[in-house]
Amino acid sequence: MSKRYRPLIPFLILTGILIFVAVFAPFLTPYDPYLQDLEGALAAPNSTNLLGTDRYGRDVLSRVIMGSQTTLCASLLLLLTISVFGSLIGAICGYKGGKIDIFLMRMSDIFLAFPQMIFAVAAAGVLGGGLFNAAAALAVIGWPKYARISRGLVLTVRSMPYMDAAKMAGTGSIEMLYRHVLPNIAGPVLVTAALDIGTIIMELAGLSFLGLGAMPPTAEWGAMMNNGRSMIQTAPWVILSPGAAIFITVAVFNLLGDKIRDVMDPKNQRREVF
Repeated sequence: MSKRYRPLIPFLILTGILIFVAVFAPFLTPYDPYLQDLEGALAAPNSTNLLGTDRYGRDVLSRVIMGSQTTLCASLLLLLTISVFGSLIGAICGYKGGKIDIFLMRMSDIFLAFPQMIFAVAAAGVLGGGLFNAAAALAVIGWPKYARISRGLVLTVRSMPYMDAAKMAGTGSIEMLYRHVLPNIAGPVLVTAALDIGTIIMELAGLSFLGLGAMPPTAEWGAMMNNGRSMIQTAPWVILSPGAAIFITVAVFNLLGDKIRDVMDPKNQRREVF
């Protein structure tokens, strides 16, 4: 393996562990995360319940593990949706130009004019509670950034000599897009997406914390923090456990995004060559 990729290995391993826990969460929980035991409510961390129990006697560790599936899967699916959709819109606008470019870019300007979280709160409030509606609200405001990035990259690629050569060879527009344009914009879009994962996790958790995301009794980190905020002085483990899970996950993905950006930086590539 090239030396340039070696710094990625520890963060890829940590990311793999997080994704493994999220995928196999139902098999990793020591107890049923939804089983209530009012007699054991608000028990402090002990040998039986390593992170204690919540107000309904549910095991906090089990709910944190199950919450990783809800939070991570929803965040990654949302990221995939907005990055692919936004990149395709930007690629089409940059390649075709004309009225469709003007119309879609003006739409993106409108969305970018609003603070993202405030717009998401308003949209989620109108749509109603629920994780799907929260993700939809974030998707509506999230795609313009990728559209702008990919459009700028396509405008650069379109002026390259090999694009003119492909046109002269009779290559169609669709083939030009997936064969010559999209592969050349994939790198910067991937870096942007990697750096966005942590932000999306926090935004989804934030909407759930405000009561606009996952609804009880769903195990989701933001919703768990919302349910435990009134007990921060009497039973701090109820809110600190999901908060620590958010902190660790966001930190891992942000560090991974930073390393991916460093690895794909052309300056570092030239440095390795010379």
